[in-house]
Amino acid sequence: MQFDSFEIDGPMLFVPNQHRDPRGIFAETFREDEFRTAIGDVTLVQENQSVSGPANTIRGLHFQVSPRAQGKLVRVARGAILDIAVDIRPGSKTFGRHIRIELTDQNWHQLWIPPGFAHGFRTLIPDTTVIYKVSDYYSPDHDRGIAWNDPDLAIDWQLYGQNPVLSDKDQAQPPLISMFPPDDIARVSAVPNGLRRETANYPASLADRYSGAMSISS
Repeated sequence: MQFDSFEIDGPMLFVPNQHRDPRGIFAETFREDEFRTAIGDVTLVQENQSVSGPANTIRGLHFQVSPRAQGKLVRVARGAILDIAVDIRPGSKTFGRHIRIELTDQNWHQLWIPPGFAHGFRTLIPDTTVIYKVSDYYSPDHDRGIAWNDPDLAIDWQLYGQNPVLSDKDQAQPPLISMFPPDDIARVSAVPNGLRRETANYPASLADRYSGAMSISS
């Protein structure tokens, strides 16, 4: 297993070593010892799976609040997604910025999204299956969300004029700025690259050496 970090501290890319022969491909997709070496003392306790029929399905942006915050290890079993992780840690120097990366059934990449991040994705092709392990159990009382198209986040979902498919719940999610008390917003606004609602001055995403490494056909 290979690991790679990002400009935003916390998330980690896992790249399994693929072994190919005339029969096909074999890879270890998860090893607890290597995971803990890369991430630390984290236990993954639940595995979830989603199947999205239409292309351009957007799920997110989702997270759980403390004390039931979740880390997620996300991979694609079938299809392809544009995966998004938004830093919502109030004391973070990269608060409000995000990572954007393609995960596909061809590249086998997995994205670790630690607690303190909101997560969402757009399916790039129909009938996409996403599997993710989480570090705490689902708790409806701690379940939260942020608007996928929050202008303060300036996420480029690469829709190019196409209409996304969203649940009623995700269409009604609030903006990030409503999730924090005024004192927290004032504090992070004083941090370089912190949240500034009046300018929405975030980069669309971090440069991603992996995105676009393969062509996606419908």
